[in-house]
Amino acid sequence: MRTTSRPRRAAVLATAALATSALLLTACSSGTKSGSDSNSSAAGGEKITLTVGDFGTFGYKEAGLYDEYMAAHPNITIKYETTQDGQKYWDALTTHLASNSGLADIQAVEVGYIAQATNTLGDKFTDLSKVEGVNAGNWLPWKSKQATTAKGSLIGLGTDIGPMAICYRTDLFQQAGLPTDRAEVAKLWQGDWSKFVEAGKTYQAKAPAGTFFTDSASGLFNAALSAQAEQYSDASGKLVYKDSPGVKKAWDLAVSASQAKISAGLRQFQDPWNAAFANAKFATVVCPSWMTGIISKYSGDSGKGKWDVAAPPVASNWGGAFLTVPKAGKHQKEAAALAAWLTAPEQQAKVFTKVGNLPSTVGGLQQPAVQSAKQEYFNNAPTGQIFAAAAQSITPSPIGEQDGNVKTILTDNGILDIEEHGTDPAKAWANVVKLVDDKTGH
Repeated sequence: MRTTSRPRRAAVLATAALATSALLLTACSSGTKSGSDSNSSAAGGEKITLTVGDFGTFGYKEAGLYDEYMAAHPNITIKYETTQDGQKYWDALTTHLASNSGLADIQAVEVGYIAQATNTLGDKFTDLSKVEGVNAGNWLPWKSKQATTAKGSLIGLGTDIGPMAICYRTDLFQQAGLPTDRAEVAKLWQGDWSKFVEAGKTYQAKAPAGTFFTDSASGLFNAALSAQAEQYSDASGKLVYKDSPGVKKAWDLAVSASQAKISAGLRQFQDPWNAAFANAKFATVVCPSWMTGIISKYSGDSGKGKWDVAAPPVASNWGGAFLTVPKAGKHQKEAAALAAWLTAPEQQAKVFTKVGNLPSTVGGLQQPAVQSAKQEYFNNAPTGQIFAAAAQSITPSPIGEQDGNVKTILTDNGILDIEEHGTDPAKAWANVVKLVDDKTGH
């Protein structure tokens, strides 16, 4: 769900039961296992309300999972709140965790902030390894490890992962004289992200009027960096972005794309970016599995069959999230049961087939519904095979406590400043360093 991370729809406040009462939460996202055998007060029939906070399209409402869970548990009502800005969500969440108030029963945490959650905030969350049916081995090994504290507590249950692809519009490619077959398209940039920029220059030379090759240099930065062995922090958790070869490579690539005018210069996950999908303003989007749901949502019916999915230049992972249960919540047992059910393989498969969020559980990746999935919207692309195969090649880089903050500043301040204002890259970088220093104290 990525959004700083995967994008999410604009703030929505609703109840899975279609109730209309307001819910005062800061961020939400929840999940647990079947919960039918919960040994808490809910199992005794007491009417309770569980609140869930997340920051984008986690897919639980879209896949009907909230309704399904409530039908099986008539005494439980689920209310949820979704916000769009991942950085604001996280800042608000940390504030509420510090005061032990204003928290949802289940809170989503994006992978860029999971190191901070497991380290300095680890004691604020319930140990979910003790929940009935939860086994850390159910998830990809690196996924559960990311959410495990130094004391061995599993504070987050993995929702999804974001293996990379490139989504592209076949109609715009055809008009620009580029191939449209997904295998031939992948050959344009195979093995090197710099080839992606070169393909962009070829596209731009014959581009349909008013269109650009790609949506955002910031998105390209995130995609290229996600393939690097070292990103913002080293293996010890120390912040090293200033001297990181991976950050420099991704930064230089994003700058080259912006200066070549192949990017629409949009800030991802904001209203102008959303609208540009419907208006066919760009031909490609770097496309982790969760991005497919966003593309189909905002491109609408007019884009159906015009988008396709090709392999990326290099295998990588961008995004993914976890469901946590704050200790300050009123219904920890019931919330943990819901979180476990939402993140179980069967439910992860349902979410994937509905919105494209790829399972982070081993069993979820092996579900027939995932392996055989084709997306009609994307010209019947075999997205299950494409993304599940890519998931096997993921080697995650170290994650530090400040990675999420640094990522936001680099993309939403540094690169966007170059895109929108033509700021000299050296000046933009100096501003990034100052903002990071102010934000992190490093």
